[in-house]
Amino acid sequence: MKLQFNKYYLTLAHSIFLIELAIAFIIKTGFIRYTFGDYLVVILLYAIFRGCTNLSVRASALVVLLIAYGIELLQVTPFLAYFNLQHSVTAKLIFGSTFQFGDLVAYTLGIITVLIIEYFLQLKNNVTSSEFQEC
Repeated sequence: MKLQFNKYYLTLAHSIFLIELAIAFIIKTGFIRYTFGDYLVVILLYAIFRGCTNLSVRASALVVLLIAYGIELLQVTPFLAYFNLQHSVTAKLIFGSTFQFGDLVAYTLGIITVLIIEYFLQLKNNVTSSEFQEC
């Protein structure tokens, strides 16, 4: 893995981060706050990985999914208490505090969405490239 910056992915990450901030501070409960926020967070992490590294689409998606699953599974344990962060609003916002199976589903759907979008972008790029080769 090598550091390699991609303006497109970093712009996407910045935009999704702003949406996540709005969700976190404006919407206090419900589907958008909890489920859609989790769906978006893996897309945000994916955009950061693709924006800062030369990892492939699949490798980035897998790393992000494993990180998301790992953090969710840590919520089964009192890991915030290990670091004396159990009362930190910021730590609870970033890492969560309760395990939810639905979060794993949201993470999975977020990564599936990324893979589908990347697949269609690749198809579009291949068609565009082949059109130039024919000229």
